[in-house]
Amino acid sequence: MSTLVEVRDLVKTYGEGDTATPVLKGLNLTLDTGELAALLGPSGSGKSTLLTILGTLMKPTSGQHLMLDQDLTSADDRELTEFRNRHIGFVFQFHHLLPDFTALENVIFPTAVKAGRETAAARARGRELLDRVGLGNRMEYLATQLSGGQKQRVAIARALMNQPELVLADEPTGNLDRESATQVMDLIGEINRQEETSFLISTHDERIAEICRRQIRVLDGSVG
Repeated sequence: MSTLVEVRDLVKTYGEGDTATPVLKGLNLTLDTGELAALLGPSGSGKSTLLTILGTLMKPTSGQHLMLDQDLTSADDRELTEFRNRHIGFVFQFHHLLPDFTALENVIFPTAVKAGRETAAARARGRELLDRVGLGNRMEYLATQLSGGQKQRVAIARALMNQPELVLADEPTGNLDRESATQVMDLIGEINRQEETSFLISTHDERIAEICRRQIRVLDGSVG
């Protein structure tokens, strides 16, 4: 495996002066291509902040953030946006589907926004992904017509739309029943094995973490 992501001495402090609150305190972490890793830690440990920085949605106060051998710490907002759209996918606890859009429209939305329109190639890719996640017969259903587990599978397909090297998932099974959660994790594991897409999954559920091949624990702003 090759190194996909590396952070060195990562520090994130919110506020200044007497109100400064350190959240990440010199955190070091490496993720390899094709990893399926769980990110664990109590509330307030820095997990969400770390995910936000890894997703290039926020810059650290200091330290270095590398992905695909590119130093993202020094990149400007435009460069970060382009990098994020090309290389990183997101799956959230609350799937954030557009309720008035069909499953297919939700999946191709990231590409449609980037291109300024829907393309035949994007629709073909979206159909392929929905087939892959077991929703080939639900493509034209509105998001409001889908179950919780189906919505999360649409969210996974959307995260894969631009063929990212890394998918960051924040409590992706948190609102699902046990059976649906297991199905979602089985799907993530299958995609990880077959396509070597790397997944970093933030979770409080030890049973979900055990499905992952690596467990990373964040304690008091650093990797324990």
